Amino acid sequence: MTRRRWTLPLLVFALGGALTAVRAAQGGPGGALASLLIFALLAAAVSPLVFPRSTGAAEARRLAEADGRPIVYWRPGCAYCLRLRTRLGFRARRAHWVDIWRDPEAAAAVREAAGGDETVPTVVVAGRAHVNPDPAWVRSRLTA
Repeated sequence: MTRRRWTLPLLVFALGGALTAVRAAQGGPGGALASLLIFALLAAAVSPLVFPRSTGAAEARRLAEADGRPIVYWRPGCAYCLRLRTRLGFRARRAHWVDIWRDPEAAAAVREAAGGDETVPTVVVAGRAHVNPDPAWVRSRLTA
């Protein structure tokens, strides 16, 4: 599972490395460095590093029951999860984040909420699941 989480970022970085090598061979060190930087930033953006620390599904449910904060089920490489994460900004740390690729129980909870699909992000607020909700709506739940 851990290897799968890093597949997309590593592919993006490898593509950037190849493009950098081609540009450097063509004699453009400035362009090569710029493309390497861009691809490194893209790789970081699609990596698990930009998300808050994930907990397990059981732990997230226990914490959410205690503090009333939402649970966000996500997976690395998901553009919609990245969109939600960036739109939440610093408020994202107020939610309990669960990586469905690290926790089979979380993946099962998402499949149940999404009619059999592993559609993420799935946000659970007060025990009710919302599949791919509007980031503004989630942000309002985090500030309430």
